Formats: sequence, structure tokens, C-alpha cells
Amino acid sequence: MSVNKEVKRITTHTVQEMKNRGEKIAMLTAYDYSMATIVDDAGMDIILVGDSASNVMAGHETTLPITLDQMIYHASSVVRAAKRALVIVDLPFGSYQGNSKEALNSAIRIMKESGAHGVKMEGGVEIAESVSRILTAGIPVMGHLGLTPQSIYKFGTYTVRAKQEAEAQKLREDTLALQELGCFAIVVEKIPAMLAKEVTESVQIPIIGIGAGRHCDGQVLVIHDMLGINKGFKPRFLRQYANLYDQMNGAIKNYIGDIKSKDFPNEQEQY
Repeated sequence: MSVNKEVKRITTHTVQEMKNRGEKIAMLTAYDYSMATIVDDAGMDIILVGDSASNVMAGHETTLPITLDQMIYHASSVVRAAKRALVIVDLPFGSYQGNSKEALNSAIRIMKESGAHGVKMEGGVEIAESVSRILTAGIPVMGHLGLTPQSIYKFGTYTVRAKQEAEAQKLREDTLALQELGCFAIVVEKIPAMLAKEVTESVQIPIIGIGAGRHCDGQVLVIHDMLGINKGFKPRFLRQYANLYDQMNGAIKNYIGDIKSKDFPNEQEQY
């Protein structure tokens, strides 16, 4: 007799316990139902519905164009698939900066309309009011420091952040400030490994790295990069676990070939 084992949902409390006992946290992006099903079934701890959907799903050059409505659409698709993972959704550019009331409304819409479990926001002390207001409504917030892609035009480049002492010091202060405000975790992107180690050890909450070395409490990658669906994007921090571009491309070429040669469908593949 097969017993249907109840899947235990990962929560913000679970990831805190993971940090406390030294267990690394696995996080990956997903933007649609089919992909999220595969990611969740594999045992992922956190699924990030990233505004990177702007790049990998919609073909934009930056994360800036994606709208709140579009993020909610992607998030809803992912939530329907995720039975175990904690689902966190990026607040898109322009939906929270400089206006804490708008930030709260954006976060509430994401939670109500998608059923996600929390939101992620880029920035430190400058968005403190927005973070605080969202947390007051009982919505979990994940921070994001270091390279913040929504600020690409300010930085002018996707290069490593916080190499200079002044920026490193601000990152330390922002990390502590976000913890103080009540963020349950923080993503640090493309910063020196030793700085990431330092901030990871300086706070109680989990620090999840992308291009931030091995000392963080967890790691996150964009699924299209990690599976090799994207061609040509190979930063140093990326470990590519598959080459799906070539595999899928080959399969599609075979399909075209079988149609052209009248091999598909055959006698067995018709009614």
C-alpha cells in the first residue's frame, strides 16, 4: 500500500533553522508552471520568481521594463506548481522605490493575486521605509544588496560591486539595517567572497549569494543560465549543469527533418 507522504512546505522559519544548523539553502528562479513543477519536484528550498523574467522570458536587455501585472502572472503560474518550495517574488522596478504606500500596495497585490509567500526588494537604507511598511503588513521581505540590476543605469555596468572600502562599508551597514528592519534573508550579488563571508557571519538571518563565493548560507542562480538554455551568458560565477540549448535545438531539428522526409507521423502514430 502506497502512503501519500505529506509534503512539508518550506517557510521563512525553515530557512532560518537551516542557517542555524549550518545547512546550505538552495534557491533557483522559475517563471512558469512547467518549469516550477520540475524545480519543486527536485527538492528546491526557495523558488525565486525573479524580475530576470524581463530578460529570459521577455527578451528585454534589462530587468527594468517588466511590470507588476506581469510579475503577478509569472508568480501565479509558479505558485500553482510549488508544493514544497518557499516562493519569493521580486517587486519590479518602479513599484516600491521612493513611495512606501505604493510599495505596500504592490506587495499586497503580489501576495493576494499570486498566492506567493514573500517579496524581494533591491536596496538598503534608502528603501527602509518601504521595507518597514511591507513588514508591518505581515509580508515577509527578502533583501538584495551588492549588484542590484534595477540600478544598472546608475552603475553603468554589471561588474563586481563593493570592491572599494566605502561601498563595502555601506553594504555592511545595509545588511545590518535590513536585519534590524526584519528582513528574513538577504541576497548578495557579485561581491568579493571575503566580504560576503564577513556579512554572512555578522548577521543572524540567512545570506544567499550569487557570484558571492562559498561562504554564504545559500546560493541562487537563474534557471535558464544554469541549464544552458541561454547561449553565450557565461559569467565566472555560473556553473552550467546542462546544455539544453543544443539538446532542444537538436530535437527540434530532428522533428523538422522527420516531417520533411514524411517519416512523421508513421502508421503507429495515427488513428
